[in-house]
Amino acid sequence: MAVRHMSRCSIKPECISDESKQPLHLNPWDLSLLSLHYIQKGLLFPKPPPTKDPCITIIDHLKESLSRTLVHFLPLAGQFVTHKQDDPPSYSISLDCNKKNPGVDFVHAVADVTMADILSPVDVPPIVQSFFLLDRAINHDGHTLPLLAVQVTELLDGIFIACSFNHIVGDGNSYWKFFNAWAEICRMMVNGNHDYDHISYRPLHRRWFPDGHGTIINLPFSHPDEFIDRYTPPEVLRQRFFHFSSQSIARLKAKANTECNTTTTTISSFQALSALIWRSVTRARRYLPSHQKTSCKLGINDRSRLNPPLSPDYFGNCVQTVNATVTVGELLSHGIGWAAWLLHEAVNDHSDNKVRGWLEEWMVSPCIYQYGNFVDPCSIYLGSSPRFNIYGCDFGWGKAEAVRSGSANKFDGKVFLYPGREGEGSMDLEVCLPPESMSALESDSEFMDVVSPPSHHHQMH
Repeated sequence: MAVRHMSRCSIKPECISDESKQPLHLNPWDLSLLSLHYIQKGLLFPKPPPTKDPCITIIDHLKESLSRTLVHFLPLAGQFVTHKQDDPPSYSISLDCNKKNPGVDFVHAVADVTMADILSPVDVPPIVQSFFLLDRAINHDGHTLPLLAVQVTELLDGIFIACSFNHIVGDGNSYWKFFNAWAEICRMMVNGNHDYDHISYRPLHRRWFPDGHGTIINLPFSHPDEFIDRYTPPEVLRQRFFHFSSQSIARLKAKANTECNTTTTTISSFQALSALIWRSVTRARRYLPSHQKTSCKLGINDRSRLNPPLSPDYFGNCVQTVNATVTVGELLSHGIGWAAWLLHEAVNDHSDNKVRGWLEEWMVSPCIYQYGNFVDPCSIYLGSSPRFNIYGCDFGWGKAEAVRSGSANKFDGKVFLYPGREGEGSMDLEVCLPPESMSALESDSEFMDVVSPPSHHHQMH
């Protein structure tokens, strides 16, 4: 069952322009993530057909297309540099993109398992964790580790492409834009088209800083030990996917809007589903007293919240957390519409003023997030997004069967939202809970009545 590493190499950008010799200065959104994990996401595909040229393998195609993709995404081949001086004291971190850099780690691996071995079990099988590199790495490790590490694992009837992507380089939005660009360039290569300069997404790498602030941020530290805290998640967490068809989501959204007496569009599908999982997980945690405070925390994209908005092509971090907090008793004594409305208000309230206010405060007293502040066994934290174009990643051999994630950023109450494979508004939730809470969730009728059968056609045979 073990995953065997067949080869490892370093992939460098095919060419490097002069402009990249300038270091990339990091802003508060980036720097606040220094102590958190890399992003680990990957896609499972059926086994690709053989390449047209028998001397060139699929692995060769993936390596060559990655090298060409890095031309557009130079920061991923770079590394972090800390600049320190004592008099006057200063401590700043930037991203260096010059050509002496290590490049991207690329590992070709094999595992004697089938796609069904990955997709059929109720829980995500542990072998999935070994499809990812840089396990437990935190973003600050990008001073010495590569900022991107790719493992391509060949299964008996499929292939899993996994990236471990330093979160300081970019957020989930940036991650999937990169993954799509790599797939697009590989697809061109498979189809014999060599126009690699013209890809559909052109990342904008220059970091945005609020007016009146320079691009170099002086952090109030003299050593990484002052802000780095390595989080070890509890050994026992069940990780399970739940699928929601577009019809099921539409019914849930209608129900939430009816309960709130709103028009059909006020509460979004995302808010209705978030309210459902918040209430259901809170109920499944049978140990919570009714006076206990519980929060539902949502990662939110700030690009469109700023005024003027940042370009959707902005490559970097532009996310914050908004949350709604009530007591367990209040949450469970009201319906789903009530909880969805709280989330709707929290999202609506997240305006340009709020974003700039947070940035200004951060500039005055920089704060580096620690897992201790997120991990709360009474709350849930929703990451990823059903808006990411996950199933558009076509490397030239068709659509992925499923998305899976590594062990990074997981704790009791973490939930990832993804678009469903069939599209049309369907969604998947990946839920991380201790075994007793997960069992209670699986027998929660309000929750399970909305869950649909999985969409993988591999589970049929």
